[in-house]
Amino acid sequence: MQHGPLVWRVGEHEVDCSSRTLVMGILNRTPDSFSDGGRLADTSAAVERALQMVAEGADILDVGGESTRPGSDPVPADEEMARTVPVVRRLAAELPEVPVSIDTRKAEVAAEALAAGASIVNDVSAGRDPDMFGVVAVTGAGMVLMHMLGEPKTMQVEPRYEDVVVDVKAFLKERLEAAVSARIEQERLCVDPGIGFGKTLEHNLALMRDIRSFFELGRPVLAGPSRKAFVGKLLDLDVDERLEGTAGAVAWLAGQGVHIVRVHDVKEMARAVRVVDAIRGT
Repeated sequence: MQHGPLVWRVGEHEVDCSSRTLVMGILNRTPDSFSDGGRLADTSAAVERALQMVAEGADILDVGGESTRPGSDPVPADEEMARTVPVVRRLAAELPEVPVSIDTRKAEVAAEALAAGASIVNDVSAGRDPDMFGVVAVTGAGMVLMHMLGEPKTMQVEPRYEDVVVDVKAFLKERLEAAVSARIEQERLCVDPGIGFGKTLEHNLALMRDIRSFFELGRPVLAGPSRKAFVGKLLDLDVDERLEGTAGAVAWLAGQGVHIVRVHDVKEMARAVRVVDAIRGT
């Protein structure tokens, strides 16, 4: 972790990113996500899973209504809102102490979710929608700026970089500056190098190997290795067999000082990071 306190202000919450590794639990309301598509199609089932994740150790809940897996197609905004906003509203009412994140690239969806009680916008496109920064600025929400090469549909078609760490870091620095220029307070921003989003196996390993370089941006670093294809390639395993491989990546990232890990398997990963944090003395 960085020296001194590192606070991420998200809506009315102040998230302490300095004292331990935080866990963001993934709550997909999509029928076609690469890992858990269709399992939480009912609002009540999604809320029940969210409550379970908090009991298991989730510090933040991330609700998504559009798959961004490689090769996926966009979802209309009204459909994405129908999938996510009712869940966000229920979670904000039942778990007011837990920050709720809306995983979306669309300013329209973000605005509706924030009005329903979300306090974070997790944007895999880092504000590509020209209205997104304005929505975040006026609501006082927190925001995750993630690096993605191109669009989900084509991002895994021969991704290339001069130097993946240098290139991704430069992109995130530029997006941080753009967000601040759009009147989003710096304390409300978080960065994510985008593991698996337009990267080869070697690119992903390089980003995780040198993850500490992203701390130089001065904001909390979030990483999402959960069940990703790089784990499958390394171990030759299907998506539903990647628990241990994910745990290895999460433990490495926590050991390097990453502030937030975004995961599907909250119970197991929360236990893993608690052990790592104890060893590190955080």
